[in-house]
Amino acid sequence: MKRNVYTKLLQWKSLPADRRKPLILEGARQTGKTWLARELGRTEFESFVELNFERMPEARTLFEANFDLNRILMAIQAYTGKKVTPGKTLLFLDEIQFARRGLLSLKYFNDDMPSLHIIAAGSLLGLIDHEDDSFPVGKVSFLRIYPLCFDEFLCAVGREGLADMLRTGDFVLIDTFATTYTDLLRQYYFVGGMPEAVKTYAEQMDYQAVRQVHTEILKSYKNDFSHHPPKEIVKRIIMLWESIPTQLAKENKKFVYAAVKPGARGRYYDTSIQWLCDAGVIYKVTRVKAGEIPLRGFEDTGSFKLYTLDIGLHGAMADLDAQTLVLGNEMFLQYKGALTEQYVLQELRCHEDIEIHYWTPDESIAEIDFVVQHAGEVIPIEVKAEQHLKAKSIGVYVRQNHPRRVIRTSLAPYHQVDTVTDVPLYAFGKVFQ
Repeated sequence: MKRNVYTKLLQWKSLPADRRKPLILEGARQTGKTWLARELGRTEFESFVELNFERMPEARTLFEANFDLNRILMAIQAYTGKKVTPGKTLLFLDEIQFARRGLLSLKYFNDDMPSLHIIAAGSLLGLIDHEDDSFPVGKVSFLRIYPLCFDEFLCAVGREGLADMLRTGDFVLIDTFATTYTDLLRQYYFVGGMPEAVKTYAEQMDYQAVRQVHTEILKSYKNDFSHHPPKEIVKRIIMLWESIPTQLAKENKKFVYAAVKPGARGRYYDTSIQWLCDAGVIYKVTRVKAGEIPLRGFEDTGSFKLYTLDIGLHGAMADLDAQTLVLGNEMFLQYKGALTEQYVLQELRCHEDIEIHYWTPDESIAEIDFVVQHAGEVIPIEVKAEQHLKAKSIGVYVRQNHPRRVIRTSLAPYHQVDTVTDVPLYAFGKVFQ
């Protein structure tokens, strides 16, 4: 399975020892962190040693006594049966948050054994508290792993040529394959980007089997919700999580607490939202009042939209079947706007250097789905599920904010007039490459 982020892993691996720090892979469960580490170890190192602290509870006390690295590596060899050799071995510490002082140990690996390539990963980093532990500030690097974006999905299902074509930006050629891209995009709307779901679809081409994968992933998330957060917010987390697809299906997609539970107030759910954000299973997009740099200076933190981490999981939570998404019917018409926004957000999240918000003026007469800050520029993005391009909100935004360029994405072909660029949805992920 080809992942775009793999290039960043190769760059990290090639850094000189005095500039390379232990690398922490962040992201929700089952987004591919373990696979990426194993693939790097398999293809780029003489040996690969993996220690999973969730599956090996006996190893969780490994760092408690002291940070004598020779003692620690001897113990790891005893646990795994494999020798760790700096410069030749990739050491992978998976679910490191289960090991007391595990994160702190990375400071000592960085300081005392810089020639050792070490990657740590965890799905709930920062959510499992260990008293008296401290974080190795300045001693580690980070890389966040997201579900597969659309071009990665194309490669996984054997359409790498189409993915390569998108990367060229040759829209005269790309538009000749518009029908094929659109069909594959609808497949992606159902399958999503969770690696196991994509792998299942690529191997079996069975939507029912894919949906079963979604169901199992959602069950594992709910299991996390029940076991890791403070008990007093577990019920709120689950109710909030389950409300997201319905809230996004509304014409006004702003998150409303009363839609979770009648009479609900923000002060009862703010901690739950933050927990889900920290776990990486939802994305929070806040409103800005103006499209100027810096966007955060115009942020209205009390108004926001919530998205799930993956469009396939989103569809499973909304109980949308394959016929609804791939062939289209009345139920698809109800959810297509929400799904298309979810898709565009995921494509944006694949770019770490983009700050994402949405815009409405104070008088609430218009809304721009996304306003992003990228490379010193603020860019409004209007999202349309089909080919209808009339957008009064763009006119309102332009009159108030005077952007240098506007991006409108839909199923219409590529087109540019003055400051407005129409980009097909299936090519949207390449706008910021």
